[in-house]
Amino acid sequence: MSVFKNIFSSLQNKNFRYFWFGQVISVMGTWVQRTAQTWLVYQMTGSAFLVGVLSACQFVPILFLTLVAGTVIDRHPKRRILLLTQGGFLILGVVMTIIVYTKIVQYWQVLLIAIGYGILQSFDTPTRQSYVVELVGQKDLMNGISLNSTIFNLAKIAGPSLAGILMVQFSLGFCFLVDAISYLAVLLGLFLIKQKPVIISSKRQHIWQDVKEGLAYVWQHPNVRMSAELMIIVCTLNFNNNVIIPIFAKTVLHSGAQTYASLLSATGVGSLIAAFLMSYLSRFGLQRNIYLGVALGTASLQALMLFVQNYQLAMVMMVAIGFCNMIFLNQSNASFQFSIPNGLRGRVMSVYVLLNQGTTPIGSVFVGGIMDVTTGLWGFPSCGILALILLLPILYRHRHLVHGWLHPIS
Repeated sequence: MSVFKNIFSSLQNKNFRYFWFGQVISVMGTWVQRTAQTWLVYQMTGSAFLVGVLSACQFVPILFLTLVAGTVIDRHPKRRILLLTQGGFLILGVVMTIIVYTKIVQYWQVLLIAIGYGILQSFDTPTRQSYVVELVGQKDLMNGISLNSTIFNLAKIAGPSLAGILMVQFSLGFCFLVDAISYLAVLLGLFLIKQKPVIISSKRQHIWQDVKEGLAYVWQHPNVRMSAELMIIVCTLNFNNNVIIPIFAKTVLHSGAQTYASLLSATGVGSLIAAFLMSYLSRFGLQRNIYLGVALGTASLQALMLFVQNYQLAMVMMVAIGFCNMIFLNQSNASFQFSIPNGLRGRVMSVYVLLNQGTTPIGSVFVGGIMDVTTGLWGFPSCGILALILLLPILYRHRHLVHGWLHPIS
């Protein structure tokens, strides 16, 4: 019972429970939508590169807007921002449902809707990340971060599996309808939260000065800067499952939508195991020795995917990759949020989101192009090998900091 209490300690806060359960349903719908959207585009075009362009369109706005979004988050109530972004997602889900059901959907339309999702996500994701501390407080912050990450991975397991079932039993259009309906859950959760708005930043200096303050914080704190450098490599190259897996399923495993969904769910299983593990370990603070291990681990596992050409082994590898990726993001998030001044939280977390998701277009287009020139077999290995080549010099340059991470002073 004490273990259970440690894992879910932040859920004792009623407001965080409303937020958490609403997000579980909403993000599950998002994964249904992402899975169906990727399969739709691959069916329409037959091109891995164009699937990569789709992913890039969803994340390019984050590259340009997230740092500005951080200043908005520090100036306005976070709950109000989330109500607006989640309402926007609901509208886009309805539009996608209509054009698919009426059979007028075209590739350019899907790209425009993906850009719309990206614009909203530029504000939504850093707001959700920085809102956690307002709901749970500093005491349960580490646990709240871990459980907030668990939302993503619960959805990552159930979402693609549900999408596979819905695509086979009903239609692609039904997947987008489920996504649209799912946003009602998080909107309800936000309406139920009873809390006075917290606006940290009252000064009204130039917006670019605000952005520079957030970037300066990251640069001037060696542990955070090291995390940022690791994220640039790992998040760009080793978080392209949505682009790689459908092509891998079709060209290497010679299977269809259900195998694609199953492989995505397998990464979710590994991520969920890691999320609960990190929720339990959250009471011990940051685990930077594990952090370094999973950064190298996910790159190495993806490099080894060159030798994986059967379904069972692929499922095992997906679980392992999902496990490493989850711990990497969990500890990156914690490294950014640890001891951060509340007045900078929105801006600093916008840098985290920029590195986590804003670099995705580069990796998506890169790996999509690689698989079009070669085959789906080279998707994971090309990313894994290049990540290892780029990570090793960074670790060597910061070898004294790395030593401190591996041998913390108790």
